[in-house]
Amino acid sequence: MTDTSQVKLGQIVQIRNGRYAGSFAIIVDIQGGFVWLADGKRRKFDHPKKKNIKHIQPTKVVAKEVADALNETGSVEDAVLRHALNQYQSNHLKESN
Repeated sequence: MTDTSQVKLGQIVQIRNGRYAGSFAIIVDIQGGFVWLADGKRRKFDHPKKKNIKHIQPTKVVAKEVADALNETGSVEDAVLRHALNQYQSNHLKESN
């Protein structure tokens, strides 16, 4: 079970339940037992997906550039989100092969 102490802004997570199950996204906000996720493509920063924290699987990776932007300005560009996810997925595929 996941709780709010295990997740951080900018953390890359895998969605476990719902329409986008199996895909990756980045946490752009945390409130109560919910997180708001964006991937910069299907879910833009301006319209993040509200997801119950129980329905995500956090990775150990926090996208530093995303976390820094969120902490400094409170927003992040969609291109930065896409870049961070692409970097994570390409490194993740290399490690699994």
